[in-house]
Amino acid sequence: MKSTPSALRDFTVDSRVWLLSGVAIGIGVCATGLAVLLLRLIAISTNLFYYHRLSTASVSPAGTPLGHWMVIVPILGGLIVGLMARFGSDKIRGHGIPEAIEAILLHRAKVQPKIAILKPISAAIAIGSGGPFGAEGPIIMTGGAFGSLIAQWMHVTDAERTTLLVAGAAAGMSATFASPVAAILLAVELLLFEWRPRSLVPVAIASATAGILRVYWLGAGPLFQMPAMPGAHRILFAIGALTLGSLMGLVAAGMSRMMYAFEDLFERIEARLHIHWMWWPALGGIGIGIGGSFFPRGLGVGYNNIAQLLQGNADLDLIIGVLVAKSLMWAFSLGSGTSGGVLAPLLMIGGAVGALAGHLTHSAPEAQAFWALLGMGSMLAGSLGVPLTAILFSLEVTHCLPALLPLTMACMASYLVTSLLMPRSILTEKLSRRGYHLSREYGVDPLELVIVRDLMSNPCPPGCADSSTDKAELPETFIYADSTARNAAEIMSSEGLETLPVIDRESHQLCGALTVQDLLRGRSRSIERESERLRLFNYVPPELGGHN
Repeated sequence: MKSTPSALRDFTVDSRVWLLSGVAIGIGVCATGLAVLLLRLIAISTNLFYYHRLSTASVSPAGTPLGHWMVIVPILGGLIVGLMARFGSDKIRGHGIPEAIEAILLHRAKVQPKIAILKPISAAIAIGSGGPFGAEGPIIMTGGAFGSLIAQWMHVTDAERTTLLVAGAAAGMSATFASPVAAILLAVELLLFEWRPRSLVPVAIASATAGILRVYWLGAGPLFQMPAMPGAHRILFAIGALTLGSLMGLVAAGMSRMMYAFEDLFERIEARLHIHWMWWPALGGIGIGIGGSFFPRGLGVGYNNIAQLLQGNADLDLIIGVLVAKSLMWAFSLGSGTSGGVLAPLLMIGGAVGALAGHLTHSAPEAQAFWALLGMGSMLAGSLGVPLTAILFSLEVTHCLPALLPLTMACMASYLVTSLLMPRSILTEKLSRRGYHLSREYGVDPLELVIVRDLMSNPCPPGCADSSTDKAELPETFIYADSTARNAAEIMSSEGLETLPVIDRESHQLCGALTVQDLLRGRSRSIERESERLRLFNYVPPELGGHN
């Protein structure tokens, strides 16, 4: 008997992906320009606040000649950000990535035009005035906002608009860190909520475009140089990676809870003292100023600190300063609702924990750098809940390929610990506090795995069309027997039907009907698969005489 191929496809995609991919190239170009602009704005802001000069040279607030007066600078920056949020848009407050997720899930991927302008300016002021934040969150939000604005000028679906928003976000991250592949994975693990050619291809093209242009505008990678890593494949390193990764999971959970504890503190201050949230960033600036007076290297983005940790020559003063002062400054100020990212601070804190482990074990400088890299990656994996992104990101920003296997073990260990301890990541917790639930368990719809002919009622129940229906007399709304139950559910939902005629594709004859109860039976199969525990050794199925 000759078999016929199924009409079903592995992926749902059409020719519009070419249009989206072409637009994604332009979005990648513009998002790269916005990333460069934001980095320049941060440099200008830092020079103005701490050195009273107009310059785009990259400098650290730690070298300012202001002396003790530097305590006031973060307060002034926080005051400006608070005013921008109050009279501009409160959407500029926060990390950047949760706001992008909220726009995707709740607002049809629509971002207001003023966000694309106010977010980078507010972030530049917050970071330039000493805020211990990263630039990546605001850049991701800014790139995403630009992608959304382009999509709003086009006749596209919500799903296509989401694709273009995420394309801009991925391009922004790619341009900032010279990490195009990690940016694609971040989009999949955190923003797209799907893995389909229709979205993955345009996002990848935008990220690759940004990665290419970054070489010309900001220089080639890696962003951080590392010493050679001989013997990183040894069993000892693997055991150490699992141990350090598990520890970093605990640290990541603690950092998230500390930051949101400070956010709760500011809300209680508002309730009891009636201080409007507009003033919170200025109050957060007080903490930044005090912390910066004790540990000036904790001010600003601090990429130079990360670079030193990954060189293996960080002293204990830097490590302890990052773990204590930087952590408290970051959590307190971000809890105040100012504008800034979480990625760079988390990388720095994770790297400091790893470097401390290297010091305690009296490791050589190259081994200390190795442990700092594992701490950095596993902190990212645990706190954001993006293990694959963390692995690829750590490799892309350092080009340290020998660390791949230990890094994988550390990141997965951290991810496991935080998954067990924390109901949500540091990013999705923000959405939960706004009353929304976000599930990040990506899987194929169980109804997609069931064929209609395996669920349909046969023979056709009363009320269906006559079984002798020919091709010319097919009912208006029907489903083929070799279609998926998910396809049938979509038709029934859109048409408001409780029963759907089932047609044989070859003979075009009515062969049964599919009801809502049939679909529920199909859904219950996945529940059985998840809940029923069987020992299959010497197992005899019930239909062959076995017992349940």
